[in-house]
Order: sequence, then C-alpha cells, then structure tokens
Amino acid sequence: MNRKKSWWLLCLVGVLVIGARARANIDIEISGVDGALRRNVLNFLSLERYRNRDDLDQALVERLQERAEREAANALRPFGYYEATVTSSIEKVSENRWRARIRIEPGQPVILDGVELEVSGAGKEDPVFREILASSTLRRGDRLQHVAYDTVKDNLQRAASTLGYVDAQLKVSELLIDPTKRSASVRLAMQTGDRYTFGKTTIEQRSLDEDLLRRFLRYQESAPFDAQQLLRTQFALDDSQYFSTVEVLAGDPDHALRSIPISIRTEPNRRNRYSTGVGYATDSKVRGTLTWENRRLNDRGHRLRAEVKAAQIEQSVEARYILPIGDPALERLGFEFRYARDELGDLDTRTTRFQPSITQVDGKWQRVMFASLSRVRTITREALNQPSFEDATTLVIPGISYSSVPRGYLGEALFSRALYAELRGSATALGAEESYFQLRLEAERVFDLGPRWHLFIRGQLGATLVSNTAALPGTERFFAGGDRSVRGFGFNDLSPIEAGSAKVGGRHLFTATAEVIRDLPRNLGIAAFVDTGNAFDDFGDPVQYSAGIGLRLRLPIVTLGIDLAQPLTNPVCRSVTPDPRCALDKNFDRLPGPRLHLNFSPKL
Repeated sequence: MNRKKSWWLLCLVGVLVIGARARANIDIEISGVDGALRRNVLNFLSLERYRNRDDLDQALVERLQERAEREAANALRPFGYYEATVTSSIEKVSENRWRARIRIEPGQPVILDGVELEVSGAGKEDPVFREILASSTLRRGDRLQHVAYDTVKDNLQRAASTLGYVDAQLKVSELLIDPTKRSASVRLAMQTGDRYTFGKTTIEQRSLDEDLLRRFLRYQESAPFDAQQLLRTQFALDDSQYFSTVEVLAGDPDHALRSIPISIRTEPNRRNRYSTGVGYATDSKVRGTLTWENRRLNDRGHRLRAEVKAAQIEQSVEARYILPIGDPALERLGFEFRYARDELGDLDTRTTRFQPSITQVDGKWQRVMFASLSRVRTITREALNQPSFEDATTLVIPGISYSSVPRGYLGEALFSRALYAELRGSATALGAEESYFQLRLEAERVFDLGPRWHLFIRGQLGATLVSNTAALPGTERFFAGGDRSVRGFGFNDLSPIEAGSAKVGGRHLFTATAEVIRDLPRNLGIAAFVDTGNAFDDFGDPVQYSAGIGLRLRLPIVTLGIDLAQPLTNPVCRSVTPDPRCALDKNFDRLPGPRLHLNFSPKL
C-alpha cells in the first residue's frame, strides 16, 4: 500500500515539474509603434516565436534578445521606415518567466518622389488594367509601402493571365530606394501583347446530348478569353447535378491563331437519389421528409422529383417534372402536382394543385411565371358557440414573381432573397368566388455595423384587392406569428378574429424585424431583437409587438437560432374586435408569457 502511495506521489511530482516547465514564457512589451507596424514587428521577432517553448533558459533568452533590435528594425522597412532606432532589455521575473521590453523610434519615413505606372499594347484601354492603375495607392508624396508596390505588380500579372494576354511581360519593374535621402521611386511598365480568344472546345462526356451541354458554357468560341468564364462554366455544370465530376481546363495557347483551346471532361452522376430527413422547429414541430429524385431521366436533361412531408401542422405529397430550356443553368419549364393539408390559424385547408411554370433569369432577377389549377377545401374549425364550416373552390390562379439573385448566380438553390415580389390573383371567369388581385413583398438584409456587430432587417408586406375576405380560399389569406414572423406569438396565431374567436386570416399582412447581432468566439453569436406586425383586413388596424434575445450557432451552411421572445401586447385585447372580458377583467388583459423559438436560417 505504501509503495502505491509513493508511486502516485512520484507521478504527481513529475506532472507538476513538467507543468512548471511548460508554463515558461516571455512577456513582450513593445512601445513606440502600434497597429500594422506592431504586428509586423511581432512577426519578425524570434522572441515571439520562442516565447512559449518549454526549453527556455537564460542563455537562450539572451541570444534571442540580441537579435531583437535588428529584427524589429527590419520589420519597419516594408512600411518605409529605414532609420528606426530600437533599444531592448530583458529581465527575469520568476524561475521560468522573462519580460522583454522593446522601445522603437521609427524615425522619418522614406517618401515616394516618383511613380510611373504604365500599360501598353492591346490591353492599354482594357477596363481591368485601367482600374488597377486608378486604384493604386502608390502616390507621389506618400510614405513608401512595399506592399502597395507588390500589390500593383501582382494585380497586373494576375489580370494579364486571367484575361488571356498570354504574351504579357513586365518590361520594367523597379523599386529604387535611397535611405540617406529618404526618397524612393517606382516604375512598373507592362506590355500586354495581343489578347487571345477562346479556341475550340473539346468535350468528353456520356451523360447528356452534347448540344444541351454546350448551352451550359458561359463563353463562346472566338470571344476574348476570360478565365472567370471558365470558372463560371465549371460552377454551372457542377450545380446542374448531372455530373459527379467536372473538369474545365484551358489548354496550351496556340500562338499562331492567338487562341486557347478548352477541354471539358465529365463523369455522370447517379441517376437516382434518395434522402430522408427529420427535424424540429417550433413552427412545424417534429418534421420528417422522404425524397426521391431522378436527376437524369434522359439525355435531354429532364428530371423528376417526388417528396413526402409530414409535420404536426402540415402534410404534403409533391411531384415535380423539370425540363431545361434556353440556358439550362438558368431557365426551365416545370410541372408540379401537389396535395397538401395545412393548419392556418383556425382553418384546415386541403389543396390539390397542378402548376406549370417557366423560370428565367435576367441580370439580377429571377422571374417565374406560373398558373395554378387548384382545388381548395377550407374548413373553419369549431369555435366558441360556432359550428365548423366548410367551403370548396376550384380555380385558376395565374401569377408572376421576381427574386433578386446574387452576382454570378448560376441557378443554385436560393436560401435567402434580398427582395422577393409576387403578383397573383384570379377572377370569377377562372373559378374564383370573387375576383381578387394580390401583392406579396419580402425583403431582408444584413448591415455590418463593425467587425463583430451586425444589423439584420426583415420585412413582409401583403395586400389583397377584394371586397370580402371570406371569398378568398384559405390558402390565399394572410397570417402572422412564428419563428420568421412576429416572434413571441404562435405560428399563424395572429389574424382577424371572427365571431366565436375563430382566427380565419386577413386580406393584408405587415411584419417587420430589427435584430442586432454580436459575434462571439466558436461560431456563436448573441442577438437582441424587436418584431412587429399582424394580419388584418384593413390597413390601420392594430399591430402586435414583441422583443427578445437569442443565441446563434453558425453551422457550415445554416445558422441555428434559439430565441426567447416576450409579447409586448395582448392580441386578444389589442384588435379591431377585442374580447369584452378585456375591459371587465384586468387579469384577462395580462400579457402572454415568453415563448421559445428554434429555427434554422441561411448563414449570415
């Protein structure tokens, strides 16, 4: 027993000794410079690189300190300070700890007294080269900074390579420095030569009709070469999901023809893809999906997708047939069949829909034109002293929508939209009980307030031109409340209330969110927000308010939000037709309690 105790005691002493050695380090104090200069000094210092070594001793520390003055002076030269005065000292403050003090006087900087930047040849008037020269920070009379010189030189060479100026050369590349006179001059002169064009494109593939594949190309043969268009072609083919691997490569330049041949090699993707998913959000509760997709029904690129969704408030079966048209990366003809059951406030809806649509992209906008042939059953659930009521309508709902898309968009799935606008409606001649016209707008944006602070703004607006809300199918009415609406209230819980307290939806909608987010370490963030809005039949009707705090966990693709929201108004009492008990019973008018919201959103 005593041997065991002795053994454990020796191990403990060994661990303490090792830990004591591991804690050895050097504290470095630098005075006289800050910001980028201080950071560069630390990068140059051997003291910084060795500061946490566990083999530090007095002799090693003194050798490192001997280098410090030379290293610190060299670290200032890229910023134009060639006459820096550096002094240093080091003292031992404990058994395994030293303190190094480095005092720096940068001195007078070297000033640029001559700057000559020139591009000649076929690329002289090219906007890219002109922008590089115009945005250069090399200015006569400014302090010399080596990084500015290197940046201009690298940008010129990179642009020449990207834009197909194969024979481009830097005829002059000079940075002349006279430290004694504190002056420097820069000369950069590029001769671009001729700009090469896209040559013949050779395609090796066994998946699609070659004419269809060539419509994915972001360039045309004989057009001026641009490597960015090759990259965009790669992205377009990858995002199509027709291929498991894609290679888009520029070949050796043909100097006689002044062209660059292109080769494309692809391997087909698996035709069938099956997926299942289970998730949870406070709006939909537990949710499950089952999906089957045939990504390539034939060599013309047709595809078929079928999906089954099941959640507490929504169940649906959907099938979609898609045909690429025009530019296949951006344009498609779709046919969708969908059967769905949804709970909207106190409405149960059963929708059977067939919807053909055409999707196109024009510049910064994605346009979708559609016409829905819908059979909608709207069931108003039993409310106080009121029996349930059912209405059925068969109608055609044509519409058009516009979504903003990011620069360089190539048809990939849109997880968020800076702006979305939709016009839809129907008429009695198309089966509607009453003709109506509807506008839907959504917008969201993130503003950076600082390195770690962000402001997130989101808004929704809906407006319907119709004289009687009850004439609208339940799926065409508006509701508010929930994870991505007015938090603090239940999903679709804000709505005009009919007699008997049934929430049946409104003609109009307004919601707005303002959220301040502070980044934290480890992909976390904390947020404070205010939400407002409601669904109503007349603009000017009361809106509801809530406020709260939240935690954000940034995952690779999405952000998990955990929000605690407190309603600031009582929707039962703050409405067009408040419950009479609000005036009679003060306790009845008390605010609802806080509500927890869990949701996933696009990564900010």
